[in-house]
Amino acid sequence: MKQLTKAEEEVMQVLWQLERANVAAIIDQLPTPKPAYNTISTIVRILESKGYVDHVQEGRGYIYYPTMKKSEYSHQSINKLVDGYFQGSFKSMVSFFVKKNDISIKEMEAILKEIENDKDQ
Repeated sequence: MKQLTKAEEEVMQVLWQLERANVAAIIDQLPTPKPAYNTISTIVRILESKGYVDHVQEGRGYIYYPTMKKSEYSHQSINKLVDGYFQGSFKSMVSFFVKKNDISIKEMEAILKEIENDKDQ
């Protein structure tokens, strides 16, 4: 899949939250100052051409919905981040974030516990 711009990702976040929406509903969820209708309409069409969004016609307008789950996109984005900045090493990435964010031993233990719980499920 093609990489998303910041604006495209912002629209996708709204669509993942709403699941189905027209352009006006997407705009309603965006922060102030609200972008122009034509801007969001263009971004949605770009997302559609990239394969992230599809639509159904409803009345005279369109209802858009994501074709990719947020978890799939997150997984791809993290892998791209790890490959691009940490030479494919998740260990290097975690080490970097621990050092830069001053994570305590208790926080690390909580993270490890959460990971273990996720593996058990």
